[in-house]
Amino acid sequence: MDAEVDVRFTPAGTPLAVRHEGRIWAVAADPVHWFTRDAWWDTRRTAAVGSGDMVSVEFWQLQVRLGSNSALRTFTLRRDPLSTQWLLESISD
Repeated sequence: MDAEVDVRFTPAGTPLAVRHEGRIWAVAADPVHWFTRDAWWDTRRTAAVGSGDMVSVEFWQLQVRLGSNSALRTFTLRRDPLSTQWLLESISD
Protein backbone atom coordinates (compact mmCIF):
# COMPACT_ATOMS: atom_id res chain seq x y z
CA MET A 1 0.00 0.00 0.00
CA ASP A 2 2.60 2.59 1.14
CA ALA A 3 0.24 5.61 1.07
CA GLU A 4 1.61 8.81 2.61
CA VAL A 5 -0.27 9.85 5.76
CA ASP A 6 -0.06 12.66 8.29
CA VAL A 7 0.19 11.59 11.92
CA ARG A 8 -0.59 13.80 14.93
CA PHE A 9 1.37 12.90 18.08
CA THR A 10 1.08 13.72 21.78
CA PRO A 11 3.95 15.70 23.34
CA ALA A 12 5.25 12.33 24.61
CA GLY A 13 5.43 11.00 21.04
CA THR A 14 2.38 8.69 20.98
CA PRO A 15 0.07 8.86 17.94
CA LEU A 16 -3.31 10.56 18.48
CA ALA A 17 -4.76 10.58 14.95
CA VAL A 18 -3.98 9.76 11.33
CA ARG A 19 -5.12 11.74 8.27
CA HIS A 20 -5.66 9.34 5.37
CA GLU A 21 -7.45 10.25 2.13
CA GLY A 22 -8.81 13.45 3.67
CA ARG A 23 -10.36 11.72 6.69
CA ILE A 24 -9.15 11.86 10.30
CA TRP A 25 -8.90 8.52 12.05
CA ALA A 26 -8.65 8.81 15.85
CA VAL A 27 -6.50 6.34 17.77
CA ALA A 28 -8.90 4.33 19.95
CA ALA A 29 -6.59 1.93 21.84
CA ASP A 30 -3.03 1.76 23.10
CA PRO A 31 -0.70 1.74 20.08
CA VAL A 32 2.07 -0.81 19.57
CA HIS A 33 5.52 0.54 18.64
CA TRP A 34 8.58 -1.30 17.33
CA PHE A 35 11.65 -1.04 15.12
CA THR A 36 13.15 -3.39 12.55
CA ARG A 37 16.35 -3.18 10.55
CA ASP A 38 16.44 -2.24 6.87
CA ALA A 39 18.09 -4.71 4.52
CA TRP A 40 20.90 -2.27 3.74
CA TRP A 41 22.71 -4.89 1.69
CA ASP A 42 19.74 -4.90 -0.75
CA THR A 43 19.31 -1.13 -1.00
CA ARG A 44 22.98 -0.34 -1.55
CA ARG A 45 22.58 3.00 0.21
CA THR A 46 25.71 4.91 1.04
CA ALA A 47 26.04 7.77 3.45
CA ALA A 48 28.68 10.03 4.85
CA VAL A 49 29.97 9.36 8.34
CA GLY A 50 27.69 10.97 10.93
CA SER A 51 24.63 11.21 8.65
CA GLY A 52 22.40 9.30 11.06
CA ASP A 53 20.73 5.95 11.55
CA MET A 54 20.53 4.36 8.10
CA VAL A 55 19.00 1.02 9.11
CA SER A 56 16.20 1.51 11.68
CA VAL A 57 12.68 1.23 10.24
CA GLU A 58 10.05 2.52 12.71
CA PHE A 59 6.54 1.03 12.95
CA TRP A 60 3.30 1.83 14.78
CA GLN A 61 0.27 -0.44 14.82
CA LEU A 62 -2.84 1.57 15.65
CA GLN A 63 -6.48 0.72 16.35
CA VAL A 64 -8.35 3.64 14.78
CA ARG A 65 -11.92 4.75 14.05
CA LEU A 66 -13.65 7.63 12.31
CA GLY A 67 -16.18 8.29 15.08
CA SER A 68 -17.32 6.89 18.40
CA ASN A 69 -19.85 4.57 16.70
CA SER A 70 -17.70 3.37 13.80
CA ALA A 71 -15.91 0.04 13.63
CA LEU A 72 -12.28 -0.27 14.62
CA ARG A 73 -9.68 -0.73 11.92
CA THR A 74 -6.00 -1.52 12.31
CA PHE A 75 -3.45 0.72 10.59
CA THR A 76 0.20 -0.29 10.35
CA LEU A 77 2.41 2.75 9.81
CA ARG A 78 6.05 2.73 8.72
CA ARG A 79 8.78 5.34 8.59
CA ASP A 80 11.91 4.43 6.67
CA PRO A 81 15.42 5.38 7.78
CA LEU A 82 16.18 9.12 7.58
CA SER A 83 12.61 9.87 6.39
CA THR A 84 10.19 12.25 8.08
CA GLN A 85 7.19 10.92 6.12
CA TRP A 86 4.93 8.22 7.57
CA LEU A 87 3.58 5.56 5.19
CA LEU A 88 0.40 3.56 5.68
CA GLU A 89 1.69 0.04 5.07
CA SER A 90 -1.56 -1.84 5.66
CA ILE A 91 -5.18 -1.59 6.82
CA SER A 92 -7.14 -4.47 8.32
CA ASP A 93 -10.53 -4.86 9.98
